[in-house]
Order: sequence, then C-alpha cells, then structure tokens
Amino acid sequence: MFPPVRLGINFSAFSTVSAPITRSLLHHSFSASATASAPIHRPFLTSTVMANNVEDFSQFGISKEEKDKLVGEVIRYLLFKTHQNSGCPIKRDELTQLITKNYHQRNLPTFVINEAKDKLSAVFGYEMRLLSRSIPSSKAQTRASQSGADAKSYILISQLPSDLYEKYVVDANTAYMSGFTFVIISIVHLAGGKIPEESLWSQLNRMSLNDNEANHPVLGNIKQALELLVQQRYLQKDKVHGPEGNTIYYELAERALDGPINNKVKEYISQIMRETS
Repeated sequence: MFPPVRLGINFSAFSTVSAPITRSLLHHSFSASATASAPIHRPFLTSTVMANNVEDFSQFGISKEEKDKLVGEVIRYLLFKTHQNSGCPIKRDELTQLITKNYHQRNLPTFVINEAKDKLSAVFGYEMRLLSRSIPSSKAQTRASQSGADAKSYILISQLPSDLYEKYVVDANTAYMSGFTFVIISIVHLAGGKIPEESLWSQLNRMSLNDNEANHPVLGNIKQALELLVQQRYLQKDKVHGPEGNTIYYELAERALDGPINNKVKEYISQIMRETS
C-alpha cells in the first residue's frame, strides 16, 4: 500500500498549485497553435542540413525534387497527424508507408525520415523524438499489452525556450488536462511506477474524479481522459493474468519516464511532501 497522495482535493486550484510541472508537460507536448504559427527559421542550421544531404540521396536514383517532395510529405503528415490525434505518438511504419508507396529503394525511408527530422528542428523548431517501448516490469508475468503504440514511434516536442512557449503558444484551456496528467503520473510514481486499476480509481475518487463520470465540467469523460494518457504514452495499460483472474495495471510509460518530466515530477512531489508534513 502506498501513502495517500496529498495533492489538494480542489482540482480547479490544482493547475495553479502545480504551475511549474504543468508548464513542463505543456512544453513537452505539441500545440495546435504551433501548427498555425510561422516556422522558426534558422538559416545556419538549414544550410548545414542541406550541405550534409545534397549528394547523399543520389544513391537512391531519385531527383532532388522527388527527395524534397518525400521529405515534405513526411513533415506535413507528422504536423497534422500530431494535431489531429492530440499529440499521440506516430508509428514509424506510417511514415515508411508514405515513402514506399511509390518508391522501393531499401534504405530510402530511413534517409527521408532522418532529413525530415533535421528540417523539423532547423526550420520549425521541433524535436522529432523516438519513443522506445517500456520494458515489462516482470518478465515472468504474462501480459497482454493494450498500449496501442508501435515498437517504434515518434512525438514532436517544441524546442522553444519555456518562457516563450508559455507566452506565445500555450492555450490556457489545456492547463487542466496537463494538471490531470501530473496528478495521474504522481499517483503511479508514488505507487512504485505501477498500480492496479482499482487502486488508481480509489485515489482519484478522493479528488471527486469517478470512473462513471461522463460530464466533468473540465475533463468531460474521466475514463476517456485517462485512456488518452495511455494513447499519448504517459501510461501503459496491461492485463496481468494471475491465479485469481485478470487484473488491469497502469504503469509509467515512455513520456512519463522521459528525463525532464520525470525529474520535475520527483522534485515537485518532494516539495509538496515537505510543505504538507
């Protein structure tokens, strides 16, 4: 049994209390506002990318125009799919299929994806980060993964300084979802990185967040809000087969374990514990 989570029962006030970690979560996610904003031009970086790749694509027997078109298609797909799916990871297989639809050269997908990654950083100011699947916490257990993420997938992370990102990009309406994300990550972290579904809902009930609530004034359907965190790879949801039947567990996934977010969660939990002890 893990200690009670003392994060404040008043959920509306929580986004203010947890402002630092909320900003971190927002900064490590994709914003719809960023799609409409002008690219962040970095000519020196763009020139370096172009110089490194100007002759590399010749091995594939395609023209520069064809190569540029493929890179552009991958970038557009990443930007709009990320916006459309609320920042959920994009499978590498999806990008590969875009490229191999008309071209079948062996290493072309890797080349195009790498150049798209360089240009997203140099021109648009986004890091195209590869997510690695979490290693099961117990290999002895038989688990049926319900994460919905492919073995290799990507997310877009803004490279803007946090103060500029907060000032020009962040939508204040997303702060509550980021606060909810922090609450969930914190509960699972305090449980040792893994928690039974029943125990998670027991903790959420203490904050008046119920699994049968479909019309929360801020989050809407609470179950769907939790499921979105699985799709976004903050959580991994698994079914464990045991002697007493099946048990659903939630475990911290790649994005929650990512260095900046993980460190800020630990730091802020320690701060809350000190202030309330």
